Amino acid sequence: MGKIIHFKDRGGVPPANLITAKPFEFRAADWESGHFIQVLRSQSAVLEKHRREIYEKGEVGVQHLPPHYVLGGSMAYTIRSMFIYRSNEEQMREVYYLAGLMDCMIHRVHPLLRTENIAEIYKKIVTLKTLLSANWYASLDQVLFPLDAQFYDDGEYRNQLARATNMKELYHVIREQTDDMFDILSLEYVFYTPGRGAGWEEPKEA
Repeated sequence: MGKIIHFKDRGGVPPANLITAKPFEFRAADWESGHFIQVLRSQSAVLEKHRREIYEKGEVGVQHLPPHYVLGGSMAYTIRSMFIYRSNEEQMREVYYLAGLMDCMIHRVHPLLRTENIAEIYKKIVTLKTLLSANWYASLDQVLFPLDAQFYDDGEYRNQLARATNMKELYHVIREQTDDMFDILSLEYVFYTPGRGAGWEEPKEA
């Protein structure tokens, strides 16, 4: 969690912070934070109520944040690419599919990828990265966003991947499941951009 700071102001209502409502709800953070954060919709409602209360007292920022996920590491590159396409659902889904391919190659051990097929999926990843102008730097760790267990069964996803007998089936499972994940993220979560003063500049929309 980033350092939370406060400034005295005249009081009133907080400035509108909604960037997009769909397909993902993105809001601007008015506290100091170096990363995007992912918050349950119910917790975002609590946070927005808290923001209003703070502004009514003549201050800016927040005194505390509700439970949330910090999208650091490789997830930071995933969310930045998706934010660039924030008004283009098709492209956002393509970015998340690309992240799913990388996740499969790095974290999901599969017999199909112990053969020459590894070169095929690598070529597919490079092609999509170029088409989407999406990049991940340094060593890759988690690229897909966290999902609470009540919304998604990651064990079942692993089982479906394990049942794939050829690359066509593998790609189908990744596409289907990353679309399901995308739908859950759209319905159940809100994303806050890094706060100002964090050395982060909002990328231009593609």
